[in-house]
Amino acid sequence: MILDSYPAARLVAPKVHTYFARHQAAASPAATLARVPDEGVIRELIDAAFWASLRREEGYEPKISLAYLPPEQDQQALVFERPLPLRPAILAKIAPVVERAGIHLGVWHVDGELCVWGTTQSIPVLCFVLEVIEAGLLVVKHHRGVQAGKYVNVAVLEGDQVKLVDESASTLPDCPDLLTSLLGLNTARSWVGSVNVLVQLAVSMRAHGRGGSLLIVPAGSEEWRESVVHPMTYAVSPPFEALSKIIAAAAGGVESRGWEDSFKDAIDAVAGLTAVDGAAVLADNYDLLAFGAKITRRRGSPLVEQVTVTEPIEGGAPVIATPAELGGTRHLSAAQFVHDQRGAVALVASQDRRFTVFAWSPCETRVHAHRVESLLL
Repeated sequence: MILDSYPAARLVAPKVHTYFARHQAAASPAATLARVPDEGVIRELIDAAFWASLRREEGYEPKISLAYLPPEQDQQALVFERPLPLRPAILAKIAPVVERAGIHLGVWHVDGELCVWGTTQSIPVLCFVLEVIEAGLLVVKHHRGVQAGKYVNVAVLEGDQVKLVDESASTLPDCPDLLTSLLGLNTARSWVGSVNVLVQLAVSMRAHGRGGSLLIVPAGSEEWRESVVHPMTYAVSPPFEALSKIIAAAAGGVESRGWEDSFKDAIDAVAGLTAVDGAAVLADNYDLLAFGAKITRRRGSPLVEQVTVTEPIEGGAPVIATPAELGGTRHLSAAQFVHDQRGAVALVASQDRRFTVFAWSPCETRVHAHRVESLLL
């Protein structure tokens, strides 16, 4: 392997190092933190992971997660008798060990060389994590410090394209809480019982790979029915309360044994319904009201002609576009729904991995489409 042969690694390393150094300096003195990798270490980790992602092992694409920390920081770590050199061929060979979510290959210095020392399932807050999603697609991320929470993405590298997440995106006018949470700025103690539930729904929607739409509407209001075709084939009566009951119990401090599994099952049950043609409808108290609903323009409402489009990455600028430029029928109908039902939010997953959050912006008096796929990987 030729070190530093992946140009994006050299480009992104200084900015990633600065990010971790800044956040660790601002962290609580009582927090247990991993060491910030220097620029050279970041380059070497990215370079090795990138070339490993292009290899095949017994016909499979490697999916790898690397965590930069010493074995002493995880008392339950699985430690190899002999550390393995950080080489693409070796990473591809042992990739199946960490394909399951939450397991990482631990990387640290042994005799002056970066080596894989074993596996870990317990990493400190702000520990540098590098994940191989698929061939040529890498994500730099870190744990947000709450149980069962999605990691915070820092940078996405796809071939020669580098996207650095812009934390200041949350200062956009009328920024949805969902976007703030994905940027890692929501510090709520409980992952359940906060807007972070929508993050989990978004991740699960994206995971099924079929594309789908989820409409979040005000609880107790029937106005949303004016924007769907009747009769609804898959209206739910009474509302499906599995998810809302788990959230209410957790918010009240009642977390029963196995609640994490129950929560995940409920999330996947709701998100799975978005794969059905049409849109799933969820009240903002998380009661499921319908799925497979066909969106229609509200009587007397004009067609949506323009939306503002932003993506929370450095260098990104707002763009005015037509809904048709964003995608197909799902995007067009979601934009129309939010235009007509301004208290609602629409989540749209595309089959090509794109994910868009539509919300009404009173400041702009226009539907705002937030492209957030870089935050969901």
